[in-house]
Amino acid sequence: MYLDKAKKAEIFGQHGKNAADTGSAESQIALFTYRIAHLTEHLKKNHKDHATARSLTKLVGKRRSLLTYLYDRDINRYRAIVKALGLRK
Repeated sequence: MYLDKAKKAEIFGQHGKNAADTGSAESQIALFTYRIAHLTEHLKKNHKDHATARSLTKLVGKRRSLLTYLYDRDINRYRAIVKALGLRK
């Protein structure tokens, strides 16, 4: 499995307040970014997998919503997570 408990804990530890912080916007954005990258690679090999393409589109929308939320609430946290993950807007 590409996303096990250890990998999730690593992502949450890097981008959240601690490894148990699974609910903050930063940790969720980081997790979605990891999943988006994985699905993008999958779709490069399996371009006819429409269910995965739909899932990818939904994940990108969820991440966009969280980024907008963070932008509205705390611009410094938004800038930090965008810089840390290398996202562009």
